[in-house]
Amino acid sequence: MKCDKKNLLLYAVTDRHWLNGRTLREVVKESLDGGATFVQLREKTLDDETFLQEAKELQQLCREYGVPFVINDNVDIAIKMNADGVHVGQSDREAGDVRAKLGPDKIIGVSAGTVEEAILAEKRGADYLGVGAVFPTGSKDDAVDVPFDTLKAICEAVSIPVVAIGGISCENVKELAGSGICGVAVISAIFARKDIKKAAQELKTAVAQTVEPT
Repeated sequence: MKCDKKNLLLYAVTDRHWLNGRTLREVVKESLDGGATFVQLREKTLDDETFLQEAKELQQLCREYGVPFVINDNVDIAIKMNADGVHVGQSDREAGDVRAKLGPDKIIGVSAGTVEEAILAEKRGADYLGVGAVFPTGSKDDAVDVPFDTLKAICEAVSIPVVAIGGISCENVKELAGSGICGVAVISAIFARKDIKKAAQELKTAVAQTVEPT
């Protein structure tokens, strides 16, 4: 599955911290029912066997909804299970190396915080960029704020889609209007809510009103 700009409108990133007794499959299904257009499996603590099993389950679910499914950081797991792609940070793996391992048909997302990082990632084969944190966030300890002007400059400097990430909610997403992003990536704005389906629906509506018409 290739990465289409419209698939990046509401990008859901998993976090088992918010499960509250539910399975990851259950909460991801709720987000898809609410309109999530892209899913990233983000796991920092699972052993490879459990991670692989979980990834296969979620990939099957996402395929039923026709939604791209990528793995955060773990290129080997992505290859093993034939995921749609991977998302890597600046310190994880260089995009060119990931492209060489995954081949030409997989989706590669790269985190970027500066115009220089964004241009280099595009040059080395990234399909989209995740840029942030655009607002303060508790999901990553080392998250650094990316000012609106930098976000806009990144969108103008590259031809691939840009997704904003970090502390985004229904209340503040409209502050990103005019930046050039094509969507947002969120964790707690969806998965920390009691009614995940409703949270996804509301946020998707807000994001659609924020991004430029394509």
